[in-house]
Amino acid sequence: MKDSPLSTQPYKGTRDFFPEDMQLRSALFNRLRQVVSTYGYQEYDGPMLEPFELYASKTSDEIVNEQLYSFTDRGDRKVAMRPEMTPTLARMVAAKANNLPRPIRWFSIPNLWRYERPQKGRLREHWQLNVDILGPAAQDAELELLQVAIDLLRAFGANETHFEIQINHRELTNSLFNEVLQLNPEQRQAVARAIDKRDKITPEAFRELLVKAACHDEQIATIERFLHADLNEVANICPESSGLLKLQTLFELLTALGLSAYCSFSPTIMRGFDYYTGTVFEIYDRAPENRRALFGGGRYDNLVGMFGGEKIPGIGFGMGDVTLRDFLETHGLLPTLPPASQVLVGLFNADLKIPAYQLARDLRAAGLRVENILEPTKKMGKQFEVADKKGIPIVVMMGPDEHAEGCATVKHLASGHQEKAALGDLPALIQQLLA
Repeated sequence: MKDSPLSTQPYKGTRDFFPEDMQLRSALFNRLRQVVSTYGYQEYDGPMLEPFELYASKTSDEIVNEQLYSFTDRGDRKVAMRPEMTPTLARMVAAKANNLPRPIRWFSIPNLWRYERPQKGRLREHWQLNVDILGPAAQDAELELLQVAIDLLRAFGANETHFEIQINHRELTNSLFNEVLQLNPEQRQAVARAIDKRDKITPEAFRELLVKAACHDEQIATIERFLHADLNEVANICPESSGLLKLQTLFELLTALGLSAYCSFSPTIMRGFDYYTGTVFEIYDRAPENRRALFGGGRYDNLVGMFGGEKIPGIGFGMGDVTLRDFLETHGLLPTLPPASQVLVGLFNADLKIPAYQLARDLRAAGLRVENILEPTKKMGKQFEVADKKGIPIVVMMGPDEHAEGCATVKHLASGHQEKAALGDLPALIQQLLA
């Protein structure tokens, strides 16, 4: 019995990156790197596998219990494929805390894995830009990171009509839960999860979650009032909150920098309830057809200290490549990619193979991206067809007479312009035609 042929499909929730996909991914990542580098952030990376305990103690229960790819290796050690990068960052910073100049500005674009149901904007494998600053406890770090987030999207041509940053503060939420509502720890967790789900469920279902959290009618009414409040109204609900004062200061700073059009207060932003300790934020697409969170982050002042060393405050965010591409496609902002090669050097016959190869080498040495025809064809037009199919704009041909004269013919396919030039003049001519 014949074996069934192997499937050509990738593992569910993952993607194949064919050359054109890889070219786009590289272009996006390079632009992200360029922006964060202008702020002085340095790139780092860590292992794909980490001890299971790193995530069991520092990652949400949902990720650990439902989404973590984990296994026991041959040394009987329980390990996991990284579902996020911040625990690795915290471990690395804790390992060299005494030798790292402050503030620590790091970024990475790691490959991450989570076992979840693939859907629009969410896969099992993705890449994620992580940007973190560790050291400053003051809000200057928040202000810088929000600028980075805005400039990342503006680098692709986006503006305040395309996206907004919704900002909240954990200390404000804590004031509501602890002082105003006087919830117990179990209730706080349940109410936070309910608020996090609020935009995805009906008002009736939201109220039902609050009832299940043992909230009475007066508490539910206060929660609803809080969730519909602006900063001025919140001051009447939580007048003594330190988080409210910090938010007011942050928005004053954003206004002074001319960035207030991008930012708004949103009391519904929760994120990881145990993970974050201060400012939390999410960037949302404003387009009705893609109205969703693109990425987000916040302040986590306790994470590095969990490794037993110095407690170093930090704040960061993670931007996934899937949601970024969806955002850019939605708004027609995907970058136009140049052809992989700029020049095709044709091959007149087998006797001219070495001169054609040398010509291509000289053009590459001049900074051009060049492909060679490897075998001569009966009809020279076939070689031009190769260039056309690949989107290569320039074809250079050198026949026996041209080789003897030390020259070659250059053809610009789009315009049809054709010109003979000495070999030494080819790079300048080609650059002129490309321009």
